[in-house]
Amino acid sequence: MGKGDKKSKRGKINRGTFGTRRPRIKKRVKPETKINVDKKDTVKP
Repeated sequence: MGKGDKKSKRGKINRGTFGTRRPRIKKRVKPETKINVDKKDTVKP
């Protein structure tokens, strides 16, 4: 269990790989951008 171990988190960090012990962080979409994309700016008379 160290830097040379392929299955440990420390080994994944050392090798620069990802897996179940070290998952990739997913980027979240901001809610502000979702609202602006879906709605169109319309002015009612």
